[in-house]
Amino acid sequence: MAENKQETGADATSNIIVKEAEQMSFSPRESALGSDSQESLNLPPHERKAITRVPVTPGIQASTYSSRTGTDSSAPKAPSPSYFTQDPGKNDSGFATAPPVESPSDISSPTNLAKGAASDHEVLRRMSISLRGRRESISEIRAAAPDLALSGNIISVTFTTPHALKYHKSGDWELGYRRGQSALFDAFSYLSSDETPWNHTVVAWTGEIEAPISSPSAPEALSDTTAKIRGLSHLSAPIPIDGGAPPTPPDVDGLWVPKEHQLKLEQQLAHNKRIKMIPVWLADDNQTSEEGITLSDQKRWRRYAEHTIYPLFHYKQHEPNDGRSERIEWADYFRTNLKFADKIIEFYKPGDIVVIHDYYLLLLPSMLRQRAPNMYISFFLHCPFPSSEFLRCLPRRKEVLEGMLGANLVGFQSYSYSRHFASCCTRILDFPSDSVGVDAYGSRVEVGVFPIGIDVAKVEQMAWSEEVSKMYNALKDLYKDKQIIVGRDRLDSVRGVAQKLMAFERFLELYPDMREKVVLIQVTSPNTIEEGGDEPENKVASRVNELVMRINGTYGSLGFSPVQHYPQYLSPEEYFALLRAANVGLITSVRDGMNTTSLEYVVCQRDTHGPLILSEFSGTAGSLRDAIHINPWDLTDVAHQIYNALTMSEDKRKAMQASLYQHVTTQNVQSWIAKFLRKLVATLASNKNQNVTPLLDRTLMLKQYRQAKKRLFMFDYDGTLTPIVRDPQAAVPSERVIQTLKALAADHRNAVWIISGRDQEFLQQHLGHIPELGFSAEHGSFIRHPGKDTWENLAEKLDMSWQTDVLEIFQKYTDRVPGSFIERKRCALTWHYRQADPEQGLHSSQALHKDLEETVVKKWDVDVMKGKANLEVRPTFINKGEIAKRLINDYNVDIAHIAKSSSEGEKGENGKLDFVLCMGDDFTDEDMFRALNGLSGTQVERDHVFTVTIGASTKVTLAKWHMLEPEDVVEAIALLAGVGLSGEAHEQLSQVNLATVAGLEGHVPE
Repeated sequence: MAENKQETGADATSNIIVKEAEQMSFSPRESALGSDSQESLNLPPHERKAITRVPVTPGIQASTYSSRTGTDSSAPKAPSPSYFTQDPGKNDSGFATAPPVESPSDISSPTNLAKGAASDHEVLRRMSISLRGRRESISEIRAAAPDLALSGNIISVTFTTPHALKYHKSGDWELGYRRGQSALFDAFSYLSSDETPWNHTVVAWTGEIEAPISSPSAPEALSDTTAKIRGLSHLSAPIPIDGGAPPTPPDVDGLWVPKEHQLKLEQQLAHNKRIKMIPVWLADDNQTSEEGITLSDQKRWRRYAEHTIYPLFHYKQHEPNDGRSERIEWADYFRTNLKFADKIIEFYKPGDIVVIHDYYLLLLPSMLRQRAPNMYISFFLHCPFPSSEFLRCLPRRKEVLEGMLGANLVGFQSYSYSRHFASCCTRILDFPSDSVGVDAYGSRVEVGVFPIGIDVAKVEQMAWSEEVSKMYNALKDLYKDKQIIVGRDRLDSVRGVAQKLMAFERFLELYPDMREKVVLIQVTSPNTIEEGGDEPENKVASRVNELVMRINGTYGSLGFSPVQHYPQYLSPEEYFALLRAANVGLITSVRDGMNTTSLEYVVCQRDTHGPLILSEFSGTAGSLRDAIHINPWDLTDVAHQIYNALTMSEDKRKAMQASLYQHVTTQNVQSWIAKFLRKLVATLASNKNQNVTPLLDRTLMLKQYRQAKKRLFMFDYDGTLTPIVRDPQAAVPSERVIQTLKALAADHRNAVWIISGRDQEFLQQHLGHIPELGFSAEHGSFIRHPGKDTWENLAEKLDMSWQTDVLEIFQKYTDRVPGSFIERKRCALTWHYRQADPEQGLHSSQALHKDLEETVVKKWDVDVMKGKANLEVRPTFINKGEIAKRLINDYNVDIAHIAKSSSEGEKGENGKLDFVLCMGDDFTDEDMFRALNGLSGTQVERDHVFTVTIGASTKVTLAKWHMLEPEDVVEAIALLAGVGLSGEAHEQLSQVNLATVAGLEGHVPE
C-alpha cells in the first residue's frame, strides 16, 4: 500500500514536471496551430515564433511534434495581504514520515542540537544526524539554531525573472521561457514547493520587456519587398539594389506601462503557482510616476556586468579606453544594486534569509548590510572567480570585493574559485583570510564550495518521453553506421567551440581510418550576454563557420559532412534526443562556471554509457572526476582522447558511467540548495555574537548632508587623511587632501576640524594656511578655532612632572630597540617603533606597556594609549572624546565663528547640528566615537551622526560605519564637497562618486 502511494506521488510529481516543461516550451507546430496563428503568419519571417524552433535533427519531420496548449497566466484578483502568505508553521508536522533514526539522547532532541556546539561544523554534523532519513521542518531548523529566531522565509535574489515578459497594451502579460540558468530556476521551484519547509519568494528584475509589434490591419499594408525589414544581425541585413543603406527603424524604446498594468503583473507573479516572484522595475526616477513607468534603453542595466565583469571573470581583458562609457555603466550597475536593496527592504522582516545570486548583484550584500546590519545574507557566484592578478585589472575591484563581503556566507562552484576570492581579499584589501573564510569589518565571512546540480527527475522524465524517443530512434537510424560526437555550446569565446573544431580536425588528420565513421554534431545557441570589447559574437561566429567549412571541405564528400553545425536554439525534445544518441560528449570550454550540459549528458547516457570528455577549465571538472579531462589548448591530446573515448571497451564505459551517474543523481539541485542553506544556518549560529560594522553608506550620508543646514566634521590626521608611513614627519597631506578640505570648509554651513595627536607646529605647517579649518593638537591639549591665529592651551594648569619618569622608561627601551625613537610633545610623550624590526618592536611595546602600567600609571593620573606602532602617555582627562563633546556643545549654541557667506539668515544656523561626520583610525579615536554615541539622541539626532573607523578590518569598534583606507576618506569628502579628483569644483566627479550621486538623484547627472 505504501509503495503504491509513493508511486502515485511520484507519478503526480512527474506529471507536474512534464506539464511545466510543456508550458515553458513551444513546438514548431504551435505557431501554426495556436490561437494566434494568423498573427504569426502575418509577421515578417524573421519575427515568427517558429523561426527559432524548427527541428535541427536530420530526418525528423515537424509532424513528430504534438501541439500543446499555452501557459495558464490567470491570476487571482484578490490582493495578497503579504509577500509571504504561506504559514511557516504548516510544515512543522507531517514531514517526518520515516521512523526516527536511533541517535544519542543528547543529540536527538532538536532543542539540544546547538547546545555546546563549538563551531558551525559541529552544528552541521548534529543537524545531519538529527535529520537522517527524514525531511526537516522549520521547528527543527529553529531548534538547531534557536538564537537566530528564523522566520521561515527565504528571499532568493537573482538578476532576471525566470520568465521572459511580453507586454500588450491591453494590459495582458505573456510569461514566456527565459533561456539559461535552468538549474537555478529548478532550485527556485524546489524551494517554492511543499517538499521544503521554507516560504520562498524570488526578487528579480523584469528583464527587457518586449512589446510585440501590432500586425497590419489590412492585406494592402503588407510590403511587397523585404528591403525595409531589419535583419537579425548586420550579416543578414538586406542589401538594396541601388546601393544605399536601407532605413533602419528605431528600436522598441520608451515603452510606457501604466501603473495599473504594473500592479497586474505584480499580482500575476506573486500568485504564480510555480515560483512566487516580486519584480524590480528599473528606470530613472524622472521616468517613474504615480501614473506609470517609461522603460527606455532597458539593456543598460546589464551592460557593466556583461561588458566588464563577465569577460574579466572569465580571464578576458579588454583593451584600455578613455573610461567615459564605463563611468555611465558603473553608475547604472550601482543603481541597479541599490534598487534591488530598496525593494528587499520594503518587505524584509527580521529572521528572513536572503540568498543573492551571481555577478550582476555583487554590490547588493554590502548595501543590504548597511540598511540592516543583522540581516542573514548569503551570496553564490555561478561563474568563475579570477585570480588576484586578473582582478587587479578591474578598476572597481575594491568596491566589488567590499560588496561581496557584506554576506555572511559566500559560495562558489569550485575550490579554486573560493581560493582566488580569499586571496584577492588579502592581496587587494589586506584582509586576513584562510581557505574557509575572510575576516572583514569585525566579523567572519565564511567561504564555501557548493557545486550546483540539476533536477535529475525532471531531466529523466523529459529525456525518456515518447517524443524524445521517436527523435532518438530517427537519429540512430540516420547515423546507423556512424559514431556521434555531440557538442552544445553558447556562441562566445569562453565556450571553446573553435578549440573543439580544431581538435576534431586534428583527430581526423591523425586517424584517417575514422574519417567516414564519425560525425560531430555541434549546436551553437546565440550568445545572450553582451560582452563588448574587441571579440564580439560575429567574430567568433565567423571563425566557427570558417573552421566548419574547412573541415567539411577537406575531409567530407558529396554524400557526407563530418561536421554538422546548427547555429540555433534547440527545443528540449531535440536537445535530449541528441544527448541520448551521442556516443561521446565533448565539452572544450576554456573557462566556465558549472556546465550543466555535462550533467544532463551523464543522465541521458544512463543506458548507453557514452564517455564524457570534459575540459579541465570547466567548473564541473572538479565534480565529475571520472570523466576524461582534457586541456582544450592541447589539440593533439584532445584528438587522442576522442579516439580513446570512441574505442573504449564496454566495461570501462560502464564503470565510468556508473560513477558519474551516481554523483549526478545524488548531488542534484535539491541537494545543492539544501546544503547551501544548511551551511548558512550553521555559519550564522556559530557567528551570532559577532558585531558587524558595515561599510559606510555614502548614498545615505550624501542625502543627509544635502538636507542639513548646520554640519560638523571631525577628522583624525594620521591613518585617516594620510596613510601611515614609517617616518612620521613624512606623512604630509597630498595636494588633493588640501584642495578637498578647502572646498569642504568653504561652505559656511560646514565646521571642519582636524583632531590629531600631532603637535601644533606640524598641523600649523601643513594645514594652517586654510583659515576655515579648526585644529585640536595633542589629543585635545591645544585647540585653534577657525579664523583664529592663536592656540588655546587646555592643559596649562596640569602638573607635567610625570614626564620625567616616563622619559626615563622610554629611553631604556629606545636603547634596546634599534630604530625606535621618542617624540616629545607639550602634553604627551610618544614612543615610536615603526622603523624597528616588526617582531622586536611589537614584543618590546608589550613589555613597555606592562612596565608603564606597573609604575607611572599607579603614581600619576595618566593613561597609556596604544597607537599604530607606538605607545603614548598623556594626562587622563585629555582625550579626543572631550574635544568632541566640547565641539558639539559649542556648535549647538551657535556657529558665529564660521566664515559666513551672504546667506547668514539661512534656516538652521542658530539651531542644533543636523549633520555630524567623525572619522578616525586608531584606539584614541574610539574616545570620539564613544562620546558621540553618548550624545546621539539628545544633543544630535541619532540618524544625523556618522562615526566611521578607518582601516583594520578585524578590530572591534564603537563606530557605526567602516571604511578601508585614507583614499576612501578623501573620496567621501570630495563627494560631499562636490569636487573632482584634484579638489576643483569644475572637474567631473570620480567614477565612484558619480555612481553615488546617481543613486541618490535617480539618474546619471550630466
